[in-house]
Amino acid sequence: MPISLNQLTNSATFAPFRTTVFRNLWLATFAANVAMWMNDVTAAWVMTSLTPSPVMVALVQTASTLPVFLLGLPSGALADIIDRRRYFAVTQLWVAGNALVLAALSLTGLLTAPLLLVLTFANGIGLAMRWPVFSAIVPEVVPREHLGEAMALNGISMNLSRVVGPVTAGAIISAVGSGMVFVLNVVLAVAAFVTIVRWRSQPRTSTLPGERFVGAMRVGWQHVRQSPRMKAVLVRIFFFFLHSSALLALLPLIARELHGAGPGTYTAMLACIGGGAIVAAMQFPRWRERFDRNQFVVIGTFVHAAMSVLVVLSPTLWLALPAIAVLGMAWISTANSLTLAAQMALPNWVRARGMAIYQVALMGGAAAGSYLWGQVAGLSSVRVAVIAAAAAGVLLWLLTRRLSVEGGTDPDFSPARSGAVPELAVPVAPDEGPVMVTIEYQIDPVQAEAFAEVMQKTRRARLQQGVLSWGLFRDATVRGRYIEYFVDETWIEHLRRLERFTAADAGLREQRLAFHRGSAPPKVTRFVAENLRGGGSPF
Repeated sequence: MPISLNQLTNSATFAPFRTTVFRNLWLATFAANVAMWMNDVTAAWVMTSLTPSPVMVALVQTASTLPVFLLGLPSGALADIIDRRRYFAVTQLWVAGNALVLAALSLTGLLTAPLLLVLTFANGIGLAMRWPVFSAIVPEVVPREHLGEAMALNGISMNLSRVVGPVTAGAIISAVGSGMVFVLNVVLAVAAFVTIVRWRSQPRTSTLPGERFVGAMRVGWQHVRQSPRMKAVLVRIFFFFLHSSALLALLPLIARELHGAGPGTYTAMLACIGGGAIVAAMQFPRWRERFDRNQFVVIGTFVHAAMSVLVVLSPTLWLALPAIAVLGMAWISTANSLTLAAQMALPNWVRARGMAIYQVALMGGAAAGSYLWGQVAGLSSVRVAVIAAAAAGVLLWLLTRRLSVEGGTDPDFSPARSGAVPELAVPVAPDEGPVMVTIEYQIDPVQAEAFAEVMQKTRRARLQQGVLSWGLFRDATVRGRYIEYFVDETWIEHLRRLERFTAADAGLREQRLAFHRGSAPPKVTRFVAENLRGGGSPF
């Protein structure tokens, strides 16, 4: 008996599908992921027919992943400062146009090896631009309590496409040729584009002009640097992919050399990884009730390491396949936990930039690991390289075991009211600045140590909001009198920072105010830098 949509969404695993927008965007992304895997598999196959050079064949993968390193943060900045729906649609249109050119050149016999590399790089640009914006959209359209399940469903999408894409591409290549794979990619990309265009996103309520591109990148990087949770997540995801990439990068050689089989075995191994990942993603909501994110990282690291060793030491393929399926389960569970930790550590205004940096760390670990363990395999053997990677994964976790990606209760980043800007006595142009804000506190000297702890949190929060500098001064003549200062780049950036105020910031403000003595609130003063002409210091 077929399962209805209502029956399906009643399950905790599929609860995000109750949200129509998420369901449609998930389908669009699944189609895009299938097209991505089909393109990568077909491009590598076509390159083998265009040139016998192993270097050129290897460069296909390089051309596909390099845009992530070059465009990770810039794409995230764009996704945060312009309309995300339009930006998402444009990225899909870019991928569709690139696939159309590939299809035309392939069908007409005009495709050359250099052209294929250029077009693969261009396709990678579209993918690098697409991922941060989709990561930022998900928390906008899914209720907070179902965000973990949404991340798991995204994992299902990626891994199901990992199975469907290569199998579909292989079947089409065998039946009608590689050119038709690119034609199908055009169809899938256009279908995803239409789905995205039909989505009506909520307009942003800000009355201020959009951020400048360079400034947006600076603020995004600064926010991540000042977030202990995000720094822990970045270290964890880099190290995890640094060691876990070994088995996937060397999988064709494992299939051929260790298990004495060909492409069919390689495909079966890929399918087992994807299948194990899908099973784990469906169980992820239930497992989250038993384990926190730190526990997922520990268990995932050790299980992935153990299964990697078992795969390369298995005397038969039939023992290796279940092991690699369990490996896929550990891989997706760890990756989903870290992705969720990153999502929950970022407010909406900077989420795309933060997730772009997360993507760069992930891909950087994978790229570095693939190169490192490939070199080790070349100097020794595939078996030694995989075992060394597994040992490195355990060792890296032991060295960084104090890093926590959980941190207790997730901060509340819902918008909140900041202090209103008083009426200006002198007009201030939007680009005037820098702007220095001072806040005067009078506290009980006995509470100085506790006050300093709260102000340390305040420093981090101000810098995360984008201020250029921050400081706290103690009055040498009046006991208990403190001056906090911070500097915004321009007046418009000062106003924009006030719009970034969240419930977590409001809670921190209440902690500061609890120390202040007197009937009047702390005195807030705003200064705008004077543009002196004539130059030079008088001293």
